[in-house]
Amino acid sequence: MKLTLNSDISKHISGPTLIAGWHGMGNVGLGGISYIRQKLNAELFGTIDTSGYVTPDSVVVKDGLVEFPESPPNTFYYSRDENLVFFESSTQIQGTEGVMLMGQVLDLAQEMEVNTIYTGAAYAINVSHKHPSNVLAVANNEELRDFMAARQVSILSKGQISGMNGLLLGFAGMRNIRAACLMATMPHYAINLPYPKASIALIHSLNSFLTFEIDQTEINQTVKKMEQSMEKIEDQIQMTFSEQNSDELSEEWKKIEEDKVPEYVMDKIENLFVAVKSQRSKQGSREKAAELKNELDRWDLYNLYEDRFLELFR
Repeated sequence: MKLTLNSDISKHISGPTLIAGWHGMGNVGLGGISYIRQKLNAELFGTIDTSGYVTPDSVVVKDGLVEFPESPPNTFYYSRDENLVFFESSTQIQGTEGVMLMGQVLDLAQEMEVNTIYTGAAYAINVSHKHPSNVLAVANNEELRDFMAARQVSILSKGQISGMNGLLLGFAGMRNIRAACLMATMPHYAINLPYPKASIALIHSLNSFLTFEIDQTEINQTVKKMEQSMEKIEDQIQMTFSEQNSDELSEEWKKIEEDKVPEYVMDKIENLFVAVKSQRSKQGSREKAAELKNELDRWDLYNLYEDRFLELFR
């Protein structure tokens, strides 16, 4: 695992804040952090090559020949005007290799004398997309926890955080680097879809600590499109459900409040998408795909999910 620095930024920053993000549910953390970085025109200054440490889950086929995909990028950027450093990684690495990657990130953080690390993630709960996305936070020391609480960020009193966005806090604490994870709430049924509404909530919280200024027009438009897509799905489910004769409904559906049906259906569909991908045999995959297709047809949703469904077989 090799860290390569393209330029010496020590003359441009002093005791910076590091904002780090790994890919996760709804692409909430990485999506929000990447958006801030792009809008601040942060400059690339380093990469970590994880070739040989990450096992790909597929091969790429070109002209009938297979080859391994490129290793997932792990990149560092900096904004001299805002005294910020960004680290972005597009994949979660488990086990010893993940510890090695975090070690590389923290080695550089110590070398740059980073004062605080913030990571971002999603916090999935049983709500509709119509609900606002709220931010919960945890820290690896009391001073940082109280600093965030004083800025009206809710503190998560207990629970657990899976993945690198949470684990980094523990390893940072071992080096006496203060660190916090901000988690924006999102519907459980949308965890496999990009959820920019939660990314915006994350951006707002980070902005209350770091006071940067960025144009949010683009991400606001993305949220509007997402809301419209979700509305179409919910409306179609609600209409199909209301047209069914109550005598024809199974006990499974009779127990669900009518206004909760869209959330229940979308959650079931998302679980089926996951189940198709997780099958180890072709037969199992075909059976789960057929179950998913039947569910989509039942609610007349296939057209809205067609691209994702077909992507399962590419």
